[in-house]
Amino acid sequence: MDGDVRVPAGPGIPAGLVIPAAELTEQFSRSSGPGGQHVNTSDSRVQLSLDLATASFLSAGQRDRVLIRLAPRLSGTVLTVTSERQRSQLKNRQDARMRLAHLLREALAPPVQRRATKPSRSSRRRRVRSEQRRSEIKRNRRRPRPD
Repeated sequence: MDGDVRVPAGPGIPAGLVIPAAELTEQFSRSSGPGGQHVNTSDSRVQLSLDLATASFLSAGQRDRVLIRLAPRLSGTVLTVTSERQRSQLKNRQDARMRLAHLLREALAPPVQRRATKPSRSSRRRRVRSEQRRSEIKRNRRRPRPD
């Protein structure tokens, strides 16, 4: 289980990434999740941490993008993922690694460029008609003019 974490290929990372196990820090503690009395005796919660500032597998551009996109989740430059969904420490470790890979893949995706569009002819007609209807309603509310 102490192997590298693989981030699958996706937008922004066409070849995928491999996070060396040496750059990951795991801490274990007692979980409040499922497990009954077993929870009180085993350290099944996993905290997986990765310092993004010193990550050797990221290029400078990727590092900047990840630090900006994940800023709300970071403590300094350290990204921490916690898992306590399962009773088993091994399954929680796998879950934490999958969640870390998913976060990095999402953060490395380039922003989607907006394509400029213009309103269709029928939507412009509908808008003008609704404005005219509203104007007519308001005109009918006025006090009649003496002729």
